Amino acid sequence: MKIKSVAVTIIQFVIVLFLVTFGITLLVRLLPGDPVSTLMPFATEETRLQLSKELGLDANIFQYYFRWLGDFVTGDLGTYYASTGNGGGVAVTEMLAVAFPRTLLLMIYVIAFSLLVSIPVGILLAYRAGTRLDNVISNTMFTISAIPAFALGLGLAFIFGVKLNWVPVLGYEPISQGIGKHIKSMILPTLSLSIGYVAIFSRLLRVDTIATLREDFVTMASSKGLSNSWILWRHVFRPSSSGILTIAGLNMAGLIGGSVFIETVFALNGFGNLLAVSIATRQYLAIQSLVAIVAIAFLVFNLLTDLLYAVVDPRVASHRGA
Repeated sequence: MKIKSVAVTIIQFVIVLFLVTFGITLLVRLLPGDPVSTLMPFATEETRLQLSKELGLDANIFQYYFRWLGDFVTGDLGTYYASTGNGGGVAVTEMLAVAFPRTLLLMIYVIAFSLLVSIPVGILLAYRAGTRLDNVISNTMFTISAIPAFALGLGLAFIFGVKLNWVPVLGYEPISQGIGKHIKSMILPTLSLSIGYVAIFSRLLRVDTIATLREDFVTMASSKGLSNSWILWRHVFRPSSSGILTIAGLNMAGLIGGSVFIETVFALNGFGNLLAVSIATRQYLAIQSLVAIVAIAFLVFNLLTDLLYAVVDPRVASHRGA
């Protein structure tokens, strides 16, 4: 059964990846205008013909796609072309080696901080459901979740970066330059994205926990004289966390390409910013490869989330016949 489940998952993985990458091929081809003229407006005719061939514009869409796919699986993500007439460019892998670690660290910081804050808050609100504390915090969370992350980022940058001068507003400091400098450069981007997630995660966990508190096994645990804190964290939290686990997994994958506004506001030059610039400048090969990476990340994080279900709530594994 397990082998069959893994085989089905792999097949689904391949099908979804094919549909996404081939779909982006169609969309890119439908973009108006001439990408060669956009990439190299002052190039010679010979250079333009060579670039057109490298981009696969001389082939039909199926030939282009499978040519790109063959290069992608061997680690060749294409070339990011400069707007000059010499046909030069930079390998996408080189640019990705700089941009992706920044976004990956931001993803980890955002999800970790969001969960560390939202889990105790969500449990507290469920335990105090219907009280004044619950109403005030829940309404505040609802309001915060409606504010765009980039607006929060601009506000935080103005207050803590410009007015108070506590942390730098722009730029990224790698860990190799000092953990203190690195943390300072990542505080505002992390908070800008985390605040909204804390609101969403805590409200979701609150609802799931309230539902779990009504289960018979909770009443039985309470009748045994167990403390409220023990019941909440040992018996209630695990079966209530499947919803927040799902949302966290999906959002972690979405952060790869969805943090473009925050990366732009704080000049992090991460993966999202690289993808946005690639689309704006019609970098066909870069767009194709970067979108494929996002699709793979979604699939991987969804798979990891499914595997974690059985760890968090053993009932899931028993229902699946594991």
